Amino acid sequence: FVQTNRWGGLLLTFMLAFVAIVACFPLGILLALGRMSGGTHKLAFKAPPRWWLNPLQWLHALSIWWRNLGNYPIIKLLCIIYIEFLRGVPLVTVFFTANLIVPLALGDNSIDAVLRAMVALTLFEAAYIAEIVRGGLQALPPGQLEAAKALGLSPVQATLFITLPQALRIAIPPLVGQFITMFKDTSLVAIIGLTELLGISRAVLAQSDFIGRHRELYVFVAIVYFVFSYGMSYAARQLERSGSGAFRKIRSEERRVGKECEVPCR
Repeated sequence: FVQTNRWGGLLLTFMLAFVAIVACFPLGILLALGRMSGGTHKLAFKAPPRWWLNPLQWLHALSIWWRNLGNYPIIKLLCIIYIEFLRGVPLVTVFFTANLIVPLALGDNSIDAVLRAMVALTLFEAAYIAEIVRGGLQALPPGQLEAAKALGLSPVQATLFITLPQALRIAIPPLVGQFITMFKDTSLVAIIGLTELLGISRAVLAQSDFIGRHRELYVFVAIVYFVFSYGMSYAARQLERSGSGAFRKIRSEERRVGKECEVPCR
């Protein structure tokens, strides 16, 4: 057993990226579903014109805004606040908060630094994953959900078996792009005292035997990042080619055949 305070180099980079990717993906899906709860369209509640000029209309406008949040306004509002707040702050701030403010608030400094970094990276990236998944859900035609309701499926069944799988297929390219960005963002943990791949390279440069080897060292680090980032991108292309890419190709072929069949009928 090796304690986490002895982790460093490429192992720490892999562990941070792996844990963050595995943990932020389901959390991002839940946040996206929470923000989409109650429907994507606005209800037929409209505030009076120039309501902000009349203090008597403020309460009425607030009630209209609350009803426009849908059937689960509290869940939707909390998800919106979480996503917009974490997307509006830099990752460096989140790392500093997890490393300094959280132990101060809890009154316990025994929480492992690597665990704090993993939790901070997971919570930060979940907000971006949620927006990517929400974009995939909004890209679906409304007929998919209507067909699921016509078949008698419950909202949970329609989400799990109809809308969510299609949305994830559509969102494969931006999801993989975000995962690659997450893998490269692990280098920021050096500011809180963790020696990941880039941090261990600086430690190597501090040794007298490797003075003046900046070029070789940074080229090697760049090659390592490129190899693993390109590997994830290649795997995503293969997945898209067999999944969402094949699905879109079939749909485009069906539309083309349908147009060809319409011409003789006219």
